[in-house]
Amino acid sequence: MEWEFTPQQVVKGEINYRLEEFRHDLLQEVALNIPDLGNEQLEPVFRLAYDLCYWLATGKDYNEFEERFQDLNTVMFLRALREHGKANVEMLGAILQRMIMDGVEKGLSVSDAVAQVAWHQEQAAS
Repeated sequence: MEWEFTPQQVVKGEINYRLEEFRHDLLQEVALNIPDLGNEQLEPVFRLAYDLCYWLATGKDYNEFEERFQDLNTVMFLRALREHGKANVEMLGAILQRMIMDGVEKGLSVSDAVAQVAWHQEQAAS
């Protein structure tokens, strides 16, 4: 995806770009880049794309994510996402950082803010 703002602006709070907006934009990107997907297929492909972005944005190892999949088409899709989705991962990381900072500014400890962000992410992904 391309934005008219940077991840740094999101982290600094100069731009209010929320997790819900990112997820919506990612869904649109998946739909545009794979136009032959029907509605039934779009949701699981989007979830896989989002899960990979979240995995990488939280600093986890790509190979550990890929190891969970045996299907060659899925693995090739993941590799393409990893290569071409670096901006998405960076932006999602910025959103998560901002969410943590917002929690700390509201008086949460860093660990509680991280836990709150993880909970919000789980709710968004379900």
